[in-house]
Amino acid sequence: MDRVNRIPILKLGHLLLVSIQVDMHDRMALALQEDLAERIAETGARGVLIDISGLEFIDSFIGRMLSDIAGIARVLDADTVVVGMRPVVAITLVDLGLTLPGVRTALTVERGMAMLPAPTVDEDPGDEEAETAGP
Repeated sequence: MDRVNRIPILKLGHLLLVSIQVDMHDRMALALQEDLAERIAETGARGVLIDISGLEFIDSFIGRMLSDIAGIARVLDADTVVVGMRPVVAITLVDLGLTLPGVRTALTVERGMAMLPAPTVDEDPGDEEAETAGP
């Protein structure tokens, strides 16, 4: 798949930030799952923040993918918080019977970051430069 059709993953210190600003199709969601798993393993990130404020539509597949992404991150020792969920998206998820077990949510990026683990002693606090990388 083209890099053009991939969601960027930014490294911010000990965290990874994913900002979804387009309505995702199934292949893009699968690519994000793979890319994020690789980036967590490569960087040793302790937290993942997924901003879905740009999503105006969500279906059952995308909802399950968000849950799967959180599960994969947890197995790789990273916490995940989904932020910026629009009310219509929340209503759709509940209507579809998807409560996203294991996925923590927050209304804003700031609140989401506060829910993620702080850097540990062995992590470099000076590593605050944002890095973008894809596969």
